[in-house]
Amino acid sequence: MDTEITLRVDGVTRSLTVDTRTTLLDALRERLRNTSPKKGCDHGQCGACTVLLDGRRGNSCLVLAVTVGDAEVTTSDGLAADGEPHPLHRSFVDCDAFQCGYCTPGQICSAAGVLAEARAGFPSAVTPDLTADGVDLTDVEIRERMSGNLCRCAAYAHIVPAVAAVAAAEGVRR
Repeated sequence: MDTEITLRVDGVTRSLTVDTRTTLLDALRERLRNTSPKKGCDHGQCGACTVLLDGRRGNSCLVLAVTVGDAEVTTSDGLAADGEPHPLHRSFVDCDAFQCGYCTPGQICSAAGVLAEARAGFPSAVTPDLTADGVDLTDVEIRERMSGNLCRCAAYAHIVPAVAAVAAAEGVRR
């Protein structure tokens, strides 16, 4: 069954008709021609399709497009402002945090979500003190929080410093 939906993606509102079973990933890539999120496993296990939904990380392959009409969907492309790369884009390049680049847009969206979570004081599975006021975004915290994003090229050794550099530059507790 087809339905008309409106999506706000990277600051632009678009209307389209989709089958009610269409995932957000498929709507983005196939209907809106936004190739930033990638189709990796299509089961929510690799993170290549990670986008931000109202600033929170989400696997777009697991979300039905009809459910996000009120959300702001941000892809890695949408993190860039006025054609200028986001600090995470620059840091990934500066730290050589990618090889083939396939997972990079999802990694960058996830990293943006990690920084927002840390600023908000959300604990993770490795946060030592759940009663503390705030979170120290240590390398261990970054690894845990980024663990839902896989990289077949194994650029992990460079991804953590790339995220840490932006965290430090933005004043996120380290």
